[in-house]
Amino acid sequence: MPERLAEMLLDLWTPLIILWITLPPCIYTAPMNQSPVLMSGSPLELNRLNEEQRILNRSKRGWVWNQMFVLEEFSGPEPILVGRLHTDLDPGSKKIKYILSGDGAGTIFQINDITGDIHAIKRLDREEKAEYTLTAQAVDWETNKPLEPPSEFIIKVQDINDNAPEFLNGPYHATVPEMSILGTSVTNVTATDADDPVYGNSAKLVYSILEGQPYFSIEPETAIIKTALPNMDREAKEEYVVVIQAKDMGGHSGGLSGTTTLTVTLTDVNDNPPKFAQSLYHFSVPEDVVLGTAIGRVKANDQDIGENAQSSYDIIDGDGTALFEITSDAQAQDGIIRLRKPLDFETKKSYTLKVEAANVHTDPRFSSRGPFKDTATVKIVVEDADEPPVFSSPTYLLEVHENAALNSVIGQVTARDPDITSSPIRFSIDRHTDLERQFNVNADDGKITLATPLDRELSVWHNITIIATEIRNHSQISRVPVAIKVLDVNDNAPEFASEYEAFLCENGKPGQVIQTVSAMDKDDPKNGHYFLYSLLPEMVNNPNFTIKKNEGNVMQDSGNKDDRKC
Repeated sequence: MPERLAEMLLDLWTPLIILWITLPPCIYTAPMNQSPVLMSGSPLELNRLNEEQRILNRSKRGWVWNQMFVLEEFSGPEPILVGRLHTDLDPGSKKIKYILSGDGAGTIFQINDITGDIHAIKRLDREEKAEYTLTAQAVDWETNKPLEPPSEFIIKVQDINDNAPEFLNGPYHATVPEMSILGTSVTNVTATDADDPVYGNSAKLVYSILEGQPYFSIEPETAIIKTALPNMDREAKEEYVVVIQAKDMGGHSGGLSGTTTLTVTLTDVNDNPPKFAQSLYHFSVPEDVVLGTAIGRVKANDQDIGENAQSSYDIIDGDGTALFEITSDAQAQDGIIRLRKPLDFETKKSYTLKVEAANVHTDPRFSSRGPFKDTATVKIVVEDADEPPVFSSPTYLLEVHENAALNSVIGQVTARDPDITSSPIRFSIDRHTDLERQFNVNADDGKITLATPLDRELSVWHNITIIATEIRNHSQISRVPVAIKVLDVNDNAPEFASEYEAFLCENGKPGQVIQTVSAMDKDDPKNGHYFLYSLLPEMVNNPNFTIKKNEGNVMQDSGNKDDRKC
């Protein structure tokens, strides 16, 4: 510290050491003993000034009379002389005593009560206290009575460059978009210096970059950091550490300096297109896979991050655009190929798709780097699966007359194994659908035969289920519904709707309607019922009654009552 202090003192002009003695017009050289005298305009002021002193006072009238100065951080074997108080009432007889009071009197500043010399007995620090206000008074040595009113003055602590600049808010962090143009503002930093910003250059700071070129520059006066290179690429290097220096004394030699670090992170922009990891993808899928199943994933890598790396996937060409679809996985950033329609190995064994990955968010500033998309080819091979038998029809409708003979064939179902191996098929009836066992099926050819007589009047429809099973793999089965309609035959005689009883008055007239009758039949002919009515044979020759068709129509029970009005 003493060596550093000595260097700083050498940087100051030597006359500065005498300023606190000579500059203020209140201090001057007395004719007799060369002692400084405090000039205040009070009775302490000397009445006798020679012409030279008056000229000096006139030329220095801008100085403040009531200030003294002392250099901070000065230390030596003896207390440092700050100044001297003197009154023209003192003839040198040592009958006057000087008294000092106020800030630091007796602890920091000490006065020689005979000579009026003021000394600093402690090292001073301007940054702790910049000035002290004290009061001086001259009293009679014997009586301690004041010889004149007290006078207040200030001792200012003269600054030296003993404080280095400090970055109180460091270290710093800042961001700037990658690919920024030259001179883009990044941030600014601020250092503080505890030295006096008014006196000299002790607090005049100049900023510079010690580490971080050639990527960044700094304005020496404002400490604004800017990019020094255009088009810095985050994908090449994302983070930079810049060491910044602040130096006082205007940056000149001998000035003190402080440093801080600034970490600059390049933020991402969308300046890179997606790129598929490979140009050709191969996938295989069993033909019996469930719809919606993921068949495979494709991925287009993007050197950008965040939303700038998001891509959407589409199938833009190929022979399987109707069977497959592709969706985007937002988390994994890849495309998932799924099955949307059933596959059939025996029909088509492979498909080729052309898929595209395109950035969701594009930046027009970098359109010249485009297009921001990429394509790849996907080949999908369909694998053969052991499929169950396939019936020639999804449903069957059979018709049989109710008087069909037992064991007669009423219809046939057919099924095949769609696999290349083509396993033989065996047929059977699901007896849960034919509890009365009215039908049989030939296990080899699928012919359905009648096992028990049918009666349409009891049941018009019979619904059974036929099962087809692969002989080579009994686990591969299929079912098909078979609806059997029983057709009518005329196997039921007509029946009168009810028993009839008619009444006739004795004065009835010929041709008078006595009763209307109707009949019904359990059968169901295609063209409807047509009945012929006649009297019984034993009544045919009865001349009193006849029966006629009612206008040729089959009459329903009209509910007519007999006419009993006689």
